[in-house]
Amino acid sequence: MATGIWAKTASALALPVAPLYGAFLSYFIYHPPRRPHHKKPADVGLTSTDVSVPVSGGRRRLHVWLCPGDPGRVVVLGHGLGLSKSASLAQARLLGQAGYTVAMFDHRNHGKSGADRACWGMSDRHTDDVAAVVNHLRGMDEYASARIAVYGFSISTFPSFYMLRRDGERPVDALVLDSGPSLELRPLFRNFVAADGLPVPGPLREGPSRKVLEKVASSMAVAMLRVQWPPAVRGAYETTPMLILAGESDTMIPAAGVRALAERYPRAEVHTLPDTGHLQGVKTHPERYAETVLEFLERTLKG
Repeated sequence: MATGIWAKTASALALPVAPLYGAFLSYFIYHPPRRPHHKKPADVGLTSTDVSVPVSGGRRRLHVWLCPGDPGRVVVLGHGLGLSKSASLAQARLLGQAGYTVAMFDHRNHGKSGADRACWGMSDRHTDDVAAVVNHLRGMDEYASARIAVYGFSISTFPSFYMLRRDGERPVDALVLDSGPSLELRPLFRNFVAADGLPVPGPLREGPSRKVLEKVASSMAVAMLRVQWPPAVRGAYETTPMLILAGESDTMIPAAGVRALAERYPRAEVHTLPDTGHLQGVKTHPERYAETVLEFLERTLKG
């Protein structure tokens, strides 16, 4: 009882600090501490070369693992927030074994890619990353005529999806999206803070301070995107095939929000995996996951 009273008192005393710390967390979301690659393609039986891709007019570069396979069928893989491309090696392995060329990249401020201290227009910046890798591959002779799919995870599903909005660029041939995107943005960031995925001092972890912190952090994180969401159903959004994998037990980006978004787009198909949390489908249902992804890509990337 006494512990609960002291915790509530500490939370009340910390209330003036909560908005400032919430603002810090909104910046931290897009600029997390870098995690080293815990594995490399060779660890899962893939041959790879390191590729450096210029982005933002050449001011920074993205680090890519290019794993060659069929030059006519290419899949570009991103990764979740605060992770690196090594987190997507399980998916890269199943694609490589099926014969696809796989390009895995680190988003800016992640892995071995360049730093970007900006805190505004984050949607366009991360979309630039996806587009830069796709365009770089199309500029290589061996992949100039390839059919290309983009494979996004969690937060990276949003820029992977958003790049279809760019009318001036040749659209990709298919999208595979794991654990996102969803119809609404603010709940995503509120869930991310609530899941204790960010460093929050004790007095700000509960009570009134916690509520203020979550509200400020999620509101500012959305504002920093400067995004028109959801994208209008026109152009490539009407014609691009999309496979979206959702976890029925996902509390970060709930399946209901994923399905609500997908219902807007005529070529989107959602596969919901039971008893599956955020980004866990490849582990909880490995055979179903692989069959679903490979069947979709076989159907959409065939010449």
